[in-house]
Amino acid sequence: MKHGKRYKEALEKYDKLKNYPVDMGVELVKQLAFAKFDESIDVSVHLNLKKSQTVRDTLVLPHQFAEGKKILVFAKGDKAEEARNAGADYVGDTDLVEKIQGGWVDFDVAVATPDMMRDVGRLGPVLGRRGLMPNPKTRTVTFDIKEAIAELKKGRTEFRSDKTNIIHCAVGRVSMDKEKVAENLRMLISEVNRRRPADAKGNFITSVAISSTMGPGVRLDVKEVLVQ
Repeated sequence: MKHGKRYKEALEKYDKLKNYPVDMGVELVKQLAFAKFDESIDVSVHLNLKKSQTVRDTLVLPHQFAEGKKILVFAKGDKAEEARNAGADYVGDTDLVEKIQGGWVDFDVAVATPDMMRDVGRLGPVLGRRGLMPNPKTRTVTFDIKEAIAELKKGRTEFRSDKTNIIHCAVGRVSMDKEKVAENLRMLISEVNRRRPADAKGNFITSVAISSTMGPGVRLDVKEVLVQ
């Protein structure tokens, strides 16, 4: 992958091999950001997992930074009305299923009541590819629609290890105070660490790095990150 002049200039401003304390690392990422838009600050957490293991959950970060998400709810009857009253952007049942099968995907997160999953399951090829399929593990398959929407509006974030055992997640924006980004990052790492599989051996979190959307990565001191 080729990088531009400003990216290369940013690389020269710090030690790429050094593991930085959280506060220093966040400040450095803010200084290295060069895009004209308010870049997000993203963290990559590398885990020591077996092939059969995965880490996946959700959390609400203490300091929100994302714009409001468009929430779609698959539900019928009273639960559909509950979704509308709770502020869902789109509510429906088989009509929405057909609309999505037709190619419409103008929403950021989908929630479904359990009784709708037989119909929603037909959307696997569409929603699964985009990471939008409702799932009990992320509390997006539930009869408690009001609570699910309330948490999503507060900024509930999903984290999940990929095929290379890395979790990628945004924890803030360059415009945010360093302390707020650091607090979000520490909470994420703490929650990931709590999801350590019972049979995992050795160091569970092997490395942590942060970067802005366009900027270079900064390695963090894992032991320091885990200190609360």
